[in-house]
Amino acid sequence: MKKIALSLILVGFSALAMADGAELFKKCAGCHGANGQKKALGKSALIAGESMAKTIKQLKEYRAGTLNLYKMGTAMKGQVDTMSDEDIKAVAEYIATLK
Repeated sequence: MKKIALSLILVGFSALAMADGAELFKKCAGCHGANGQKKALGKSALIAGESMAKTIKQLKEYRAGTLNLYKMGTAMKGQVDTMSDEDIKAVAEYIATLK
């Protein structure tokens, strides 16, 4: 019974993270498209389905100001500057589910 309860709790937390990621992604959708299938400003790679690890790494580097892929470093820093590590993880998890 405890295993079932723990499983339900973990599923609930996962659903909350997904919901937060979907909400956070709304900020990204203007450039990357509703499903991550658009090149941001016609420059970036498509992000739909990108691995969580890659997205987390890149978003943290943009936030730190150390990444400038496609000469988008300044724009991306502005987008992620106020995101917490938890926010970055949630949006990365959501992006990984996009197709």
